[in-house]
Amino acid sequence: MLRDKLYSTLYEQRLVARGDTLVVGVSGGPDSLALLHALKTLAPELDLKLYVAHLNHQLRGADADADEQFVLWLAREWHLSVANASWDVRGYAKENGLSIEQAARNLRYQFLLGAARQANAQAIAVAHNADDQVETILMHWLRGAGLSGLRGMAYKSEIGNQRSEVRSQKSEIENQKLEIRVDLIRPLLDVTRAEIEIYCLENNLQPRVDESNFDTTILRNRLRHEVIPYLETLNPNLRTVLRHSALAAADDYDYVRQNVLGIFDRMGRPIGAASAPDGFVFDRKWFRALPVNLQRGVLREAVSRLRRLKNIGFQPIEMARRVVAKDAGAEATLPQGLLLVVGYDDFTIGEHLEMPDAPLLLEHQEIVLKVGDEILLAESDWGVRVQPTTDSRQPTEKWACVLDMNKISGKLVLRTRRAGERFAPKGMGGKHKSLHEFMIDEKIPRRLREFIPILADEEKILWVAGYRADERAAVTQEMLQAQDSASQIMRVEFFKTVE
Repeated sequence: MLRDKLYSTLYEQRLVARGDTLVVGVSGGPDSLALLHALKTLAPELDLKLYVAHLNHQLRGADADADEQFVLWLAREWHLSVANASWDVRGYAKENGLSIEQAARNLRYQFLLGAARQANAQAIAVAHNADDQVETILMHWLRGAGLSGLRGMAYKSEIGNQRSEVRSQKSEIENQKLEIRVDLIRPLLDVTRAEIEIYCLENNLQPRVDESNFDTTILRNRLRHEVIPYLETLNPNLRTVLRHSALAAADDYDYVRQNVLGIFDRMGRPIGAASAPDGFVFDRKWFRALPVNLQRGVLREAVSRLRRLKNIGFQPIEMARRVVAKDAGAEATLPQGLLLVVGYDDFTIGEHLEMPDAPLLLEHQEIVLKVGDEILLAESDWGVRVQPTTDSRQPTEKWACVLDMNKISGKLVLRTRRAGERFAPKGMGGKHKSLHEFMIDEKIPRRLREFIPILADEEKILWVAGYRADERAAVTQEMLQAQDSASQIMRVEFFKTVE
């Protein structure tokens, strides 16, 4: 029974303590509705104070407004305090060059943190369930994650201890600068989606339905509705097997990480202020004596402390690990502008470059794309999707572009640059320019130029991703006036896959 599983998880994972105030993120869907109802029945026994939080993402028009009104009505009926807000996720995504998914996630957690501060809560509960966990594990596996990613979502993780600006038009948490520490808990990770649906029926709960959950152009939905059901024809116990594998990976990860942290704190010498270092120095002889898994762990920890990254791919860490064995002066590029530099007796990892959050390809990697594809980039927390569109306007998002499909010759590929390439940057009246000169003019750091994604066909560059499209593939007025023109426009966009 869902309620019993919830109680066991709260107790065994030590997610709450008696007397805690708990913010519950409620969308109005079956998962969050069942979580709120079950917590409400347990609250007297556990001495919990519940506080409902709902964010209207303004993505589904009247349906989103109806969801908001439903949650407000429910909170009143159940005599629970509530915080709600309505934020323009689409506008935020365009302003910050993010995918809709990443923008929604950023704002959702920012809002929940604000609600936690308002309620003076110790934790935020969200309704990720056992089936969500399976989908997350598969997404991480497809991205090439290690133990950290293959353990899936944790029962408890800290999302506070940071400064956040929270803006709301309807709540009292407008324009606050917050410095808070709060846990994010997932008490339904042992409960399946089927058990949630049964619980809703048994308790006469009538959740809202989000139709976007059935859109299989979204990767998670495709895994849910197509990939996982197919894999279950090969192994009917697939979901249980993956969850058990995640638990084992989590235990192994915790053991390795404890060793890494102990080694790092003894051997990593900070550059600059210890509380906010600009880099770290390590003894080469000591480092090379470590087992390979601990070498990788130390490098990941350095990157994590300097850049606060959650997902760090295998390839850049492995390349850096191998460079440590080379002669003095050797260098390796690490994520987000960090550079490893080898000395005679030691090596440093520091902030030698400034690099924006960007999708990067491994050197010489080439990916063939087709319309309708949604592909995860290897060793990255980014993906790329290609879709037909009727919107001819050039996107304001940095990592999106629209092109005329009639002007593409042969196969469509995503790759890195090639020596001597030229293209015709849009806005230059068809004039050509060397890609090398263009990257210099755009002030792209030299060490990053080999990794910037280039969209091309068999004859020409179509788009220097994040910077400029090629004039020869642009959507023109003549094309728009042609019959059936709307079906010939293609949108290519990069999106974040971070959970």
